[in-house]
Amino acid sequence: GARILLGLKPDLTLIQEWNIGFNTELDRRAFVDTTFGSDFCFHIQAGGGIPNGVISRWPIVEAGQLVDPQVGNRAFAWARIDVPGPRDLWAVSLHLLTSNPSQRNLEAQELVARVNQLVPTSDLLVIGGDLNTNSRTEAALGTFAQVVRTAGPHPVDGANNENTNASRSQPYDWVLADAELAALQVPVRVGSAVFAAGLVFDSRVYSPLSDVSPVQAGDSAATNMQHMAVVKDFLLP
Repeated sequence: GARILLGLKPDLTLIQEWNIGFNTELDRRAFVDTTFGSDFCFHIQAGGGIPNGVISRWPIVEAGQLVDPQVGNRAFAWARIDVPGPRDLWAVSLHLLTSNPSQRNLEAQELVARVNQLVPTSDLLVIGGDLNTNSRTEAALGTFAQVVRTAGPHPVDGANNENTNASRSQPYDWVLADAELAALQVPVRVGSAVFAAGLVFDSRVYSPLSDVSPVQAGDSAATNMQHMAVVKDFLLP
């Protein structure tokens, strides 16, 4: 996973199940320094066995978490980020339940209600992470569509597969932008490859891997690697 992040070089990462070392501040700081750079900052929710977090090239000026009433071992982690341009970017990292679509929709309803309370309409918003959705038409996506764009086209890999779980059969993972940020989306370019709607990165599929050194072919099939990285690019003013 760390090699994939090193190879993709994201400016902003929404990370789930962020357990590293003994989960101390020093452990996470060392991971960020090594994987992203010492100039990156981060926020992780307080408590929870599989916590969500945000890692950013730009300053995090405010951060916190929103309670997910459906589950006790994680929360919705959010950060307000001072990105280039006149507006701040609010980033929310989330991890919905695997149990069933109805519970995921309840989680989505809770998050949308809190986002509407928290995020100024004049600012930019991105939410994303492991939604555990079995399809692109789950009710939770209709709920999220109140605050972010959920319609396709969706990111794909080099084989034009948009699914993101380990077996590449279901669309578990999302990066969702509000209308203002979505209007700034541009194609993802890695080496000579261009992905118009974004990239689902799978080291077993991507070629040539020299574009994303130090990634190795088996990294996306590593033990407990249940999800692919999803990449979208936005050109900020």
